[in-house]
Amino acid sequence: MKVLIAEDDTHIRKGLKEVLEGEGYAVIAAGDGLTALDLFKAQRPDFICLDIMMPGMDGYEVCRRIRQTDPHIPVIFISAKSEEIDRVVGLELGADDFIIKPFGVREVIARIRAVTRRCMSTKEKTESNTCEPFVMGDLKIVPAELRAYRGDITIDLSLRDVKILDLLHRNQGKVVDRDMFFDACWGLDFMPNSRTLDQHIAQLRKRIEADPKNPVVIRTVHGAGYRWEG
Repeated sequence: MKVLIAEDDTHIRKGLKEVLEGEGYAVIAAGDGLTALDLFKAQRPDFICLDIMMPGMDGYEVCRRIRQTDPHIPVIFISAKSEEIDRVVGLELGADDFIIKPFGVREVIARIRAVTRRCMSTKEKTESNTCEPFVMGDLKIVPAELRAYRGDITIDLSLRDVKILDLLHRNQGKVVDRDMFFDACWGLDFMPNSRTLDQHIAQLRKRIEADPKNPVVIRTVHGAGYRWEG
């Protein structure tokens, strides 16, 4: 899933990019409104994080022009403008959410996940098998919700978590090696360090395994990779 970030503050733009890439999104970024509009036309992202006060063209105008082409693409305004009228204008233009600066990482992730659920639910209605739930042992994974369920327990997942579980599920009984994980779940151009995958798997196990010390959903195959036995 591809996200366009339009933000003229370099530090915020880089920070948002790192957060979203850490969640498993492909990110394209622009530092001004005109560039953002060009990137939208050229690369057709799945949703947009849009600052309001930008050089060249402000976020409101970018949103207006995007809406003329695509009335349904989700847009989140991220802005220091905190007056009620600013939020009202943004929402009337068709924004799905409005995040006020300064913001916390957890807040951004939660709101991005909420938008992603809406995106994936739409895809589920239009593309067969794109986001269908699947079962791994006593765990039911629902990609369109970015959630897994074990009985009455709900487990929130990131987009990358879902990609990892889906890859293991599709390769039931087979060893999935590191290169397969990085290509499918991080991207072909990602340059990982030696612990990236192991650290992510360790954190994912803490949330999805009934007993993380004795995992049954994601089993380690020493020297080779990981496997779901089924």
